[in-house]
Amino acid sequence: MDVILLERVEKLGAIGDVVTVKDGFARNFLLPNKKALRANDANRKVFDANRSRIEADNASRRGDAEKEAKNFDGATVTLIRQASNTGQLYGSVAVRDLVEALEADGHKVAKSAIVLNKPIKAIGVYDVNVALHPEVSVTVKVNVARSPEEAEMQSQGVDVMSAMFEKDEAGFVEDFDPNAEPGATADVREEAPAAEATEETPEA
Repeated sequence: MDVILLERVEKLGAIGDVVTVKDGFARNFLLPNKKALRANDANRKVFDANRSRIEADNASRRGDAEKEAKNFDGATVTLIRQASNTGQLYGSVAVRDLVEALEADGHKVAKSAIVLNKPIKAIGVYDVNVALHPEVSVTVKVNVARSPEEAEMQSQGVDVMSAMFEKDEAGFVEDFDPNAEPGATADVREEAPAAEATEETPEA
């Protein structure tokens, strides 16, 4: 389907461009969200007659978005979630969770503004794009952790999962006794010299 863009659309074009898109994309996204018009003669005339107003409205919205973008400078949201020992979340962090977290921090954004290619399913710090306007986007850091302490460590650049595995390996090395007989316990090793002494003592 050919459509006339009413605003800039990522990877498609700018205002006034006539582009060819899949029918489903046009019907389900572009047309209902007033991002485009079907490219027929009647709509071309309507667009040409209103082009200056459409561009002025877009410029106004872009200006508002640029002001709002300054409020996002260095924005970080922290989400505390339950996770396994390997860092995999029980569930996932979705767009709705990010919208709620941002609103709690005073940033009102629409679900459609959050650019999350796939749900977050593990603890860590993620960069998430927020499109305040088709031509204005900001990056928000999303800190997903199992506790406030863990979130603080991650915010300081600590890779919590790597640190945890290093700790486990260190613990294993400390508990390992290089002098131990294979399969022998500490109790067996302590009893062994006493048993040898008994065997060497001549019978009365």
